This record gives sequence, structure tokens and C-alpha cells, in this order.
Amino acid sequence: MPNYQTRAEVEALVTPFQVHRDIYTNQDVYRQEMKHLFANTWVYVGHDSQTPKKGDYYTTQIGDQPVIMVRHSDNEIKVLYNRCPHKGTKIAIDKTGNTGKFFRCPYHAWSFKTDGCLLAIPLKKGYEGTGLSETENGKGMKSVGAVHNYRGFIFARLAAEGIGFDDFFGGSLSSLDNMVDRSPAGRLEVVGAPLRYMHQCNWKMLVENQTDTCHPMVAHESSAGTAVQIWKDMGFTEDDPKPPAMEIIAPFMSAYEFFEEMGIRTWPNGHGHTGVHHSIHSKYSEIPGYMDALIESYGKEKAEAILAENRHNTVYFPNIMIKGPIQQLRNFIPLAADRTLVESWIFRLVDAPEELTRRTALYNRMINAPTSIVGHDDLEMYERAQEGLHADGLEWVNIQRLYQEGEDLDAEAVENGTTERQMRNQFHAWVKFMTASMSEAEAAE
Repeated sequence: MPNYQTRAEVEALVTPFQVHRDIYTNQDVYRQEMKHLFANTWVYVGHDSQTPKKGDYYTTQIGDQPVIMVRHSDNEIKVLYNRCPHKGTKIAIDKTGNTGKFFRCPYHAWSFKTDGCLLAIPLKKGYEGTGLSETENGKGMKSVGAVHNYRGFIFARLAAEGIGFDDFFGGSLSSLDNMVDRSPAGRLEVVGAPLRYMHQCNWKMLVENQTDTCHPMVAHESSAGTAVQIWKDMGFTEDDPKPPAMEIIAPFMSAYEFFEEMGIRTWPNGHGHTGVHHSIHSKYSEIPGYMDALIESYGKEKAEAILAENRHNTVYFPNIMIKGPIQQLRNFIPLAADRTLVESWIFRLVDAPEELTRRTALYNRMINAPTSIVGHDDLEMYERAQEGLHADGLEWVNIQRLYQEGEDLDAEAVENGTTERQMRNQFHAWVKFMTASMSEAEAAE
């Protein structure tokens, strides 16, 4: 049985329109993802509003690697591996805090500047003549390979060398731009802690689902469908004004034609979004004073263009999704082949009416919380799929909807809103970055 350490074994898991079940179920595949995929791609770490002051830090992980995002004395954001170079002790165990001017290891009191550089060692004379200063351990906490702050969003690449930030994201950054531009000040702020929700399934199932537009009217019929039916039974029609909760949930029951016409755009390297022409967020009620604030900042033409973009879900490969119109980010954190922690974050539009933040928080609670109305529908489907993939009747998973032989996934494209092209796009990128750092010897086997 393959252990997926060679390029040939990895490439054999993906065809133009199907993927092997081991991609979701095999722990060796998961380990290779942690070693290669999450090292070679640009992965979301956090938002700079989480560390507003010098010395502020936030702990998280990139793949399976524990890291610290910290604001250094030069006001720049640094991302360091969360381990002491001495004995490997985790430096920070709190999710967030302020370390002051330096980190101090709780085991032997080695201390480090907030950029990771070694600051001091107790009884340092014991290392005189040992050559410690010439070793990696003697230089301090290790930084990740590269860090980029894009309009407040912090991304990192673990690998020291690899694809550049702009080349990796390309035109897909327009979705982040739109979300930030919705603030009259052009800035976002994280609001509180995220909703965290454990899923007993593979992380890629959640990523795929973000652009799966053929499931809402089916999987969510018992939740969103019930809410819509109660609304009708109360005597209301589609044209009646809806309270915020109904504005949020009713579009989940839109017909197939609605999702077909919305369109899907894909970009190279696994990124893409639903909602090219419209989305489930298109008909939210106007918030008094909001357009006036945007016009004052941007002028009427640009303000209207900003709000005219109502992209549904934008997937940033490998493992986050954002919703620009509702200022939300979901982070799909892989913990094992069959276990994923989902974090759902919301943002405040600086200088915008606070009612927008309240609507965003309501959406997050209704759709993404462990006690939400909608989220558990998806969870049940993921867990059923995770169990079902162990059945030996078939070994392959189909992603063939609206497939055309010879499609070019290295080019931007806009297609029918129910295509599975974005899923194929993700797996095309998956192979590319899984194999990018495999040695020539591995590749030749």
C-alpha cells in the first residue's frame, strides 16, 4: 500500500474529474499535506487588529505547526514558531496576550526579542567556547519562511523559498479588497473571539462545500426550508419586508436557477468564488447612513461599485473562506485526516454603522455556530461522507459536473454557478503544491 511520499503516488490520487478517497481518509496523505502543502502555500495566520499594540501576540497553527503572531517593536507583524530553541518548550500557551518587550521561556528562562532574536541566557558563561552562537539554536526563536500583511490580513509561507505572495493569489485578492473597501475608513477590526466548531471529517470537504451550490436547497430543507414555510404560513409573501433573520436564511432555499445564474469565478492556484452576478447576500436591507458614509469617503461612483459586488463565498486555497458582503472569515484547521476545527471570525467595518456588525454577528450565530440553524446540516453531510468513503464499492469521488475535456485550470474563468470547476481547481493546486518540494529522487521513483 502506498505511503504517498513520492510525486508519482500523489499525482495518481487526482484525475481531471475525480479524486481518490485516500485524499480524505488516509492518515499518510494527511501527514504529507502537513509536510508539503501547508509549507509551500501562503496560509492565513490572523488579522493585525488582533495585535494592535507592540508586544501583543496571538497563537495559532499553520497546518500542524504551532506559531505566534506578534507585533514587534518596529510595529511590524512577525510570525515565529512557538517553541524554545533550547529544549523545545512552547513559549506561549495563552491564545492571546501581551509579552512586553520580550518572550521568556518558562523552563530555563532563555529570553528572546519579539522578532525571535536571542536576548539573554541565564549563566551564559556555561556556553563560552561551546560554539552555541554558531548553531541555529543559539540564534533564537525561528521565524517562518515568509510573512505578508495584505490590508491587515496576515499570511505566511513556512518554506524559506517558494511562490511569491502576489503570484500565489493574483486576481483573487479583489475579494479581500472589496471586503476592506466596504469600510469608509478602508480598515477592518476583528470582533471578539471566533465561533469554534469541531468536525469529524476531512478539512477538504469543508473547503469544497464553500462553492457547492447544488446542496443548499437539499441539505438545508429541514432548517432553512422550515423557516421559509413558517413565514408563508404566517401569511407573508416573498415581496413582504423581512426581519434580519429571514433575510439571512430564506436565500438558502433559492432554486437551482438562482445558483446557476450567480456564476462561479476561478483563479489559478486553487482560489475561486461563487456569486459573480448576484448571491444570497444581494437583497439585504439598506442600513441608514451607510451609503452616505461610503460616498463621503470614496465618491458616489466608487461607493456604488463597492456595494454592487455581492460575492458569496471566496475560497483562498488551501483553507479559508471569506464573505465580503457579510465581513466574515472561516478558517478550516486540519487536525487529522478525519478531524477539522472550524473557526468563524467576524469583522467590524471601521467608521460604518454598528448595525452592520450586529447583522454580521447574527449571520454567524445562525449559520456557523455549533448551535446554529444551518451549520449542523452540513456537518451531518460531511460526517456521512467521511464514513461512507470507507465503503469498498467505489474508490473514487466524482467532481465532473460541467467538466469539459482539456479545461485550463491555470487560467481565470467564469462559468455556470453550479459547475464543480472550482473543486477541480482546488485539487489541481493540491497536486501542484503537494509535489513542489519533493526531491528529484522522490519524483523519479
